[in-house]
Order: sequence, then C-alpha cells, then structure tokens
Amino acid sequence: MKRLLAWGLPACLLLISAMSHAQNEEMMVRISEIQVHRAHLKQYMEILHEEAAASVRLEPGVIAIFPMYQRDDDTEFRILEIYANRQAYEAHLQTPHFQHYKTSTLSMVKSLKLIDMEALDAATMSAIFRKLPRP
Repeated sequence: MKRLLAWGLPACLLLISAMSHAQNEEMMVRISEIQVHRAHLKQYMEILHEEAAASVRLEPGVIAIFPMYQRDDDTEFRILEIYANRQAYEAHLQTPHFQHYKTSTLSMVKSLKLIDMEALDAATMSAIFRKLPRP
C-alpha cells in the first residue's frame, strides 16, 4: 500500500500539473501597448471603452479586455486581453465592434505593439475575477 501511495500520489500530481499546463496553452493572453496621438485622445478613449465593453458583454470567448493608461502619460495605453483560446481571439477580430474600433482609430494610433504572454497560474484567474465587486 505504501508503495502504491509513493508512486500514485506523484503520478496524480504530475497529471494535474499537465492538465493545468494544457489549460494554459489553450488560453490566449496578450498585452497591447498603444500610443495615441494627443489630438485624438478623448475620441480614442471613447471608442476603446465601447469596444472593450461590447467584447466582454457579447463574446463568450472573451474573458477580459481591460484597457488602462499610464498615470504619467495618458497617451500610453496597455490593454490586457484574455481569450478562452486562439479561436475566440480570431472570432473577436471579425466582430463588428472590433472592426469599428480598428477602422475608426487607425489614424489615431501612433504605435502599436502586441505581446503574447503565458499565464503562470491560470487556476488563480477565476479567483481573481470572483473577487471583483459588482458595479
């Protein structure tokens, strides 16, 4: 029995770890770094706000689109994007609200950098979002 536990417990932990890693690989996490021309700042913020809200509300595969701007430079934006998987991201790109955002803001954007990320602890994400107060 002790031998079974000695081999069985590590094997179960390895399986759980592999399942967690597979979940991480399936999920898509990205940070968008965007610099906006100051002359278009207010309009850009309005369009981005509408797009982010519509994406989370209307798309089941969009887990989060969380736009932020830097305190020291309000023309510097970061958007945390979390999608259930690559297919959800590809579907997001085809939506009317994203197409409106992309075409409406193209001339407003000075620079754009898309950075794909890997989640270290995908299991904790559900706890993080549960902690957020409801408006």
